[in-house]
Amino acid sequence: MVMGRRMDILAWNPAACALFGDYAALDPAERNIARITFLDPASRELYADWLSCARENMAYLHLEAGRNHPGDPRLAQLIGELSMKSEDFRRWWAEHPVQDKTSGIKRFHHPLVGDLELTYETLRAADDPDQALITYAAQPDTSSHDALRMLLAWTAPTATGAHQPTD
Repeated sequence: MVMGRRMDILAWNPAACALFGDYAALDPAERNIARITFLDPASRELYADWLSCARENMAYLHLEAGRNHPGDPRLAQLIGELSMKSEDFRRWWAEHPVQDKTSGIKRFHHPLVGDLELTYETLRAADDPDQALITYAAQPDTSSHDALRMLLAWTAPTATGAHQPTD
């Protein structure tokens, strides 16, 4: 998937829909990783370590708000919304953690295939650092690799095709 600086989901492929859900079914204003993480109850089930994932997302927003884009009104609006609607976000925001999202391991508990451990990489073009391509992969010859292949096979006929919104 391609993520914007406010953690907006700008583009995705069928594999992202199979893992995270159908982004095309969401209103464009709701296509935001932080918003989904904190406000969609299903995310607490999907992320095996939701607490760590949520704190990382919040710390990334702190990075964007403080260092990279301190005067961004849309980012301020997102932070305000999350602060009003999520007690966890509001409490952690006050701690002022800052963290970039570059690479690591995420653990999922997917409703169709169970537990997955996927590595992720965040790739940014030097001439456009406000957008990032985020890739997820399973290590070969693991149960996560088998589960991911099964998930992609099961969802291929109904997954939304690659999408690039016009707005």
